[in-house]
Amino acid sequence: MDVTLTQGETVTFEAREKIWRIADIAFASIDCPTTHSLHWEHKKKPAVDNWVVTVKDSGACSSTNDPPRRRLRIANLAARSACESEGSLIALFLPYGAVDAPLYPEIADDAAEFLADYLVLLHRNLAHLKLSNVPRIAEATTHMLAAALSPSCEKLVQAQAPIDAVITTRAIRMIDTKVADADLSPESLCRAIGVSRSRLYRIFERAGGISNYIRRRRLLKTRRMLADATNTQSISQIAEGSGFTDPSSYSRMFKREFGLSPKEARAMGWEGIQHPASPGINEIDGVSTLNTLLMNNSLGL
Repeated sequence: MDVTLTQGETVTFEAREKIWRIADIAFASIDCPTTHSLHWEHKKKPAVDNWVVTVKDSGACSSTNDPPRRRLRIANLAARSACESEGSLIALFLPYGAVDAPLYPEIADDAAEFLADYLVLLHRNLAHLKLSNVPRIAEATTHMLAAALSPSCEKLVQAQAPIDAVITTRAIRMIDTKVADADLSPESLCRAIGVSRSRLYRIFERAGGISNYIRRRRLLKTRRMLADATNTQSISQIAEGSGFTDPSSYSRMFKREFGLSPKEARAMGWEGIQHPASPGINEIDGVSTLNTLLMNNSLGL
C-alpha cells in the first residue's frame, strides 16, 4: 500500500486499525486522515485468496435529510486489481470458499447499498457482541454477502435475519427524520423504504407494532422537550411539532404511556421520575439471534 499526501505539509502519517475476529471472518476498522490518499494493488501471485469487502461514506447525499451514500467494493485477493481511497473505512475479510461467486463479481446498486448498511450496522454492534453469538453472526454475515452477490429465493431466506435488521434501521432513520410529519404512517414508511406492509409489521411486532413504535417515538420526543427547562414552546406547540394533530388525544396518550400528563411532567421536571415501560417493548431483550441483537441496538432498547 502506498500513502500519498494530497494536501498541506506533514512529516508523519498517523493511522489506526482495529480488527475483530468473528469465527473465520475478520472485520477491520481503519481510521486514516483525509489529507492522505491510500493506493493499494493486489499481488500477481498472492499467498491468500480472501474476499475483501470495503465500505466508506462518499460524503455526498441526495438531500439534507438523507445520510451520505456509502461506497462498497468487493474484490478477491487472488484477482489483480488496484484501488484508491482516503479517510476512514471498514473492511470485511472472508475465506474464498465462504461464498460461491465469480472472481470478478458484479453486484447491483441496491444490493450494494443494502450490504453496506448491514456492515455499518454490524460494526456499531461489535462492541456489544457476546462470544456465544459469534458463530451465528459469522453465519448470518456470510449469508448476507452470498445473497447480495448472487440473489436467489434460498439465499434470501437464509439472509432474512440481517436483512430484517437493515430494514429496521432504515425504518427508524426515516421515522426520526419524519417524526414531526403528521402524514407519517406505516403505509408511507413502506413506500419510502421499499418493503411490504406485512414484512414491516412482522419486524416491529415485538415492539408492539410499527404504529405503536411511531407513536412512542413521538411521545419520547415530546418528553425530552418538556424536560428541557429552556424550551419556551407551549405544550400544544410541542405536540404539533412532533406529529400530534389533536392536543387532547396527545395528552391522553402521554399519560397512558408515562403515568402523568404533559402539564404535570413539565411542572415537576423529568429527572428521577420513574415510569413504566410500554408493554412489549422489552420482550426482545436477551434473545441471541442476529436479528434481535441488531434490532435491540437500533431500537434503543
